Amino acid sequence: MIFSLKSNNEIYLTFDDGPCPEVTPQVLNILEKYNAKATFFCIGKNVKNNPNLYSEIISAGHSVGNHTYNHLNGWKTKKKEYLNDIKKAAELIDSNLFRPPYGRISVNQYLSLKNDYKIIFWNILTKDYSKKLNSEQVLNRTLKKLKPGSIIVFHDSVKASDNMLKTLPLVLDNVNELNYLAKAITF
Repeated sequence: MIFSLKSNNEIYLTFDDGPCPEVTPQVLNILEKYNAKATFFCIGKNVKNNPNLYSEIISAGHSVGNHTYNHLNGWKTKKKEYLNDIKKAAELIDSNLFRPPYGRISVNQYLSLKNDYKIIFWNILTKDYSKKLNSEQVLNRTLKKLKPGSIIVFHDSVKASDNMLKTLPLVLDNVNELNYLAKAITF
C-alpha cells in the first residue's frame, strides 16, 4: 500500500470518481495551463458513459487507475462481489493502479488484488466534496500537509466541483512556488 512516494520535489495529484462531463474537461484545462500531470482513478460505469472523455484524459498524458465499476465500499461488500466489480471496471480501464473507494478495503480483498495491482492510497484527502468546508478551508488543509512525495486526492465530480475548481489552481500555484512538479503516478 502506498500512502506517499519518495521524491525530492514531486507531488502526485489524483482525481477520483470521474470521468464527469460537467467537471473533468475543466480539470484537464487547469492541469494543461500549469503543465501538470495527474492520475485519474475512474469509476467503470463513468468510463462506459463517457468513453471519449476517458480517452481525452489519456491523450493529455495523464495516467488512469481502476476505482471499481460501481464505487463500492470494500468494508460493506463481499469479497467476490468486490473483485467482480473491479474486474468489470478493468474491461474498460487499462491500468495496474487501483484505489479503493473511500479508502476502504478488507484484508482478504487486498490480498486478492496485491499481485495484480498497485494499490494507491494518499496522505492528503482534500475533502473537496464536503459541504461543511469552503474552498479556503479545503486549500488550507491541503497546503498544511503538502510535502515532497505527497499524494493528493481531489474529486472530478459535480458534488466536489465548486471547492475543487477553486482550490486546484491555488494548490498548483503553491506547488510551482515551492518548485515541486505535479506528476502522474506510474509503475
